[in-house]
Amino acid sequence: MAFLDFEASSLGKQGYPIEVAWVFATGEAESFLIRPAPGWTDWDPGAEAVHGLSRPHLAREGAPHDWVALHMLTVLRDVALYASAPSWDGKWLSRLLRGSGLPRHALRLRDTEEAQRCSVLEILDAGGIPPDRRGGLAAKILASVGKDDSAAGPPAHRALADARQEWRLWQAACDRARAETARPGTRMPA
Repeated sequence: MAFLDFEASSLGKQGYPIEVAWVFATGEAESFLIRPAPGWTDWDPGAEAVHGLSRPHLAREGAPHDWVALHMLTVLRDVALYASAPSWDGKWLSRLLRGSGLPRHALRLRDTEEAQRCSVLEILDAGGIPPDRRGGLAAKILASVGKDDSAAGPPAHRALADARQEWRLWQAACDRARAETARPGTRMPA
């Protein structure tokens, strides 16, 4: 699994991806600035003010859009991909893939909350938490992680920092589930 995030030129209909990063469950990560494809011209100065990336900087420092897309397809093809905003990030992913002549559904995104919930339930199950207690306990754990996310403040609006934050939240959910299974009296009797 990996947690993925994009930054974009604008939120408009003609916006396009300018940065992508992903963090694997192991904590290993990759991040790339994306040089705009020919014809990708939409630019919102307000978006630039948020992420701090200028179009000239991307032209100088960004990797070619088609290389980034092919690298993503190569590295992430068999990886479950999660994003905090899968509809927006999915839009940028689709634009990047299509702009590179690749099938737009070659990679798919799911919501980070799904990764958190599934992992927590698996840990609770493996830890012997009775089935009738798993759902409520998972909800409690996920709510506490959501409060941590709110307390962390707004996203950094840089792809790697935001992807790492999603990974940290997933880690926190898993750690809390493991701690719950270690508490006396929470497991099913042997």
